[in-house]
Amino acid sequence: MLEELADLDATAQAALVRRGDVTPIELVDAAIDRIERLNPRLNAVIHEHFERARGEARGTLPDGPFRGVPFLLKDLAGGYAAGDPYHWGTRFLRDVGYRHPTSAYVVDKFRQAGFVVVGRSNVPELGAWATTESDAYGPCRNPWNLEHTSGGSSGGAAAAVASGMVPTAHASDGGGSIRNPASQCGLIGLKPTRARISLGPDIAEGWAGLAFEFAVTRSVRDTAALLDAVEGTMPGDPYEAARPLRPYVQEVGASPGKLRIGVLGQVADIQVHPECVTAVQSAARRLATLGHHVDESYPAAIADQNDLGPNAITIVAASQAHLIDVFGRMLGRPLGADDMDQDNWAITELGKTVSTVAYLDALHALNGFRRRVAAWWADGHDLLLTPTLTGPPPRLGEHRPVPGAPLVAWQRTGELLRFTIPFNVTGQPAISLPLHWSADGLPIGVQLVAAFGREDLLLRVAAQLEADGAWRGRKPPIHA
Repeated sequence: MLEELADLDATAQAALVRRGDVTPIELVDAAIDRIERLNPRLNAVIHEHFERARGEARGTLPDGPFRGVPFLLKDLAGGYAAGDPYHWGTRFLRDVGYRHPTSAYVVDKFRQAGFVVVGRSNVPELGAWATTESDAYGPCRNPWNLEHTSGGSSGGAAAAVASGMVPTAHASDGGGSIRNPASQCGLIGLKPTRARISLGPDIAEGWAGLAFEFAVTRSVRDTAALLDAVEGTMPGDPYEAARPLRPYVQEVGASPGKLRIGVLGQVADIQVHPECVTAVQSAARRLATLGHHVDESYPAAIADQNDLGPNAITIVAASQAHLIDVFGRMLGRPLGADDMDQDNWAITELGKTVSTVAYLDALHALNGFRRRVAAWWADGHDLLLTPTLTGPPPRLGEHRPVPGAPLVAWQRTGELLRFTIPFNVTGQPAISLPLHWSADGLPIGVQLVAAFGREDLLLRVAAQLEADGAWRGRKPPIHA
C-alpha cells in the first residue's frame, strides 16, 4: 500500500489514516522518500522540514479532514509561517537566512485541517515570472519534460504535486500563478473569489486586490475539501466574500443544470498557439455533450484589454517598489540593482516613479474594467471558457530576463498570461483544468470562469468533466 500512495489524492490518503490502514508517520515518511528520490531531478522543494514533520506526525495532530497528509508551503507571499525560511526566491533574503516571525491565517488553517508541512516549494524571484527559474534557487523542471518550465510563480508546488511527491500543495496567484503552473503540469488550479481566503494577519490585500491564496491539486474533490478548510474572512480583513450556501464538497457530483457557457479563444494582438485553441474547442464540445448551451460569446473587455496592461503594471510596479523598501528596512540597508535580476530591478525603479495620482487613476481604470466584464455575466451567461495560457509550457530559459534588454521577459510573461490576468483584476473565481495534451505530450489547460462568488458552479462542472475521464490516469514520465 505504501508504494501506491503517490497515486492517491489527499482525500484518499486521509481516508486511509481514518480507517487505520496507515499512520500519519507512514504517510510522511513515504512523502519524504519520494521527495528525496525525485527532487534532485526537478528542484521543486527548496526547504526541507523533514524531522519536524516526522515529529508532528508521531504526535497529536488536529482531527481535520486531511489529518496526517503531507503538504508543501510556497516560499512566497501568503505562505509565511512562524520560524520558517521565507525568501521569496531572492538572494538577499536567502543569504541572511531570513525567517518570518508570524504565520498566515491560511497556513494555520492548513495545519488545523491536519496537513503536515514537509517543506517549502521553489518560486521565481519575487514571484514575478511565469516560470520558476531564480538566481537564488535555480530552475524547477517540469515532470512531463525536464527541458520545460513547470510554470510560476507556484512552479515548485505544481511540479511536486504532478510528480507525486505530495498529493496537494499551497499556491498563490497574482496574475495566473495558480492556474499557469496547473496548466503546465497537468493539474487542477482554482483561483478563488477575492476575499474568499484571508491574506492576514500580515497582509491586508496584495497588489491592490490582484493577489490570491489557495492550492494546486490532482482531484476536484480535493479542491472542494481544501476550500472548505481554508475559506472565510478573518477579523480585520478589508472586505469579505459571501459565505457559500453549503460546503463545497457537496458540489462535487451535484448537477449544475443546463448552463449557458461562452467561449473566447483569441485575444487582441496575441497569437494563441494552435494546441491551446484545440484544447478550448475540444472542451466546448465536451461541455455541449454534457448538456450545456455553448456559444461564442464573451465580455468584449476581455478580448480587447486595451487599457488593462498599463494600469495593472502601474499597480504591480508600485506594490513591488513598496515591497523592496520593506525588505530593505528589514535588512537594515537599501536594496539595489545588484540584489535582484535586471527586470525585477527595472520594475522596482518604475514603481518608484508612480505618483499618488497615477496610482489612483490606475485603480479607477481597473474598476471600470471590472464593471464592464461583470456585466456580461449579469446579462445571462454562467461561465466563460478560455485557454488557460496562450501557449504550451515554454522551454526553460525562454522567460528568463534577457541580458541588456530589460522587461522583454516580463512582456513575454504578460503575453502568456493574457487569459488569466483579467480575472485577478475582476476578482472572479477561475479554474484551470487539465483537458488537453499537445502532440509532444505536454499538458495544456483550459480555464473556466464564473461570476463573483460562484465557486460552486466551477466545482460542479469541473467534477462533470473529471467524471467524463478527461484526465484520469495520466501521469508524467517523472513520477514516484
